[in-house]
Amino acid sequence: MIRIQSLEKTYAGRKGEPPVKAVDGISFSVPEGELLGLLGPNGAGKTTTVKMLCGLIRPDSGQIFINGKEMTRRRIPALAELSAVLEGNRNIYWRLTAKENLEFFAALKGHSPAKVRLEIDQYLERFNLADKANVEARKLSRGMQQKLAIAVALVSHSKVLLLDEPTLGLDVQASYEIRQLLKEIVRDQGKTVILTTHDMNVVQDTCERVIIVNEGRIVTDDSVHNLLDLFK
Repeated sequence: MIRIQSLEKTYAGRKGEPPVKAVDGISFSVPEGELLGLLGPNGAGKTTTVKMLCGLIRPDSGQIFINGKEMTRRRIPALAELSAVLEGNRNIYWRLTAKENLEFFAALKGHSPAKVRLEIDQYLERFNLADKANVEARKLSRGMQQKLAIAVALVSHSKVLLLDEPTLGLDVQASYEIRQLLKEIVRDQGKTVILTTHDMNVVQDTCERVIIVNEGRIVTDDSVHNLLDLFK
């Protein structure tokens, strides 16, 4: 479903500083229905990689294929295959209610709100947001905002879901709820998910496979089970 080949991205350094190579020749693939963890410290290149997958940043070199569609040559069809949640809760409108956010973003993807009304109600129920359906997003707790952001990505019916630090800044309970929801989404809907995090506990709880990156390079690509055995 996702294939990345020799991806590179360098940013110009600040005044008087050398350029920064954020992504340095990364290659990997993700089969349909897998929840992959992209693990690494801050500045490892995780977010830059996800933003290149979203088409928000153009790579200096390399190729990105989403369900067989190459991002540079077939940008619009490739982007139609995916949805993303960046920085936890950035993909929602603060002054729309939870329900209005779901209706609005479904419509952006070409889905009539009337046709997805039942689905929207189901997402609100499943994400424990039903009693907040008519509350503006800016008045929700951070955990609720991040659950709403994930629901917004799902209501688009995209095959690929990209989640950049979806549990960042959450309390233990909210983080646990989101981890459980992600596992259910992959199990029930067969979504292909890439989840970036710097927290090994998040990867351990949600993913079967993890790619560890540091300084823009892949350090290892293995099953979570094998890595936990190695750490022991």
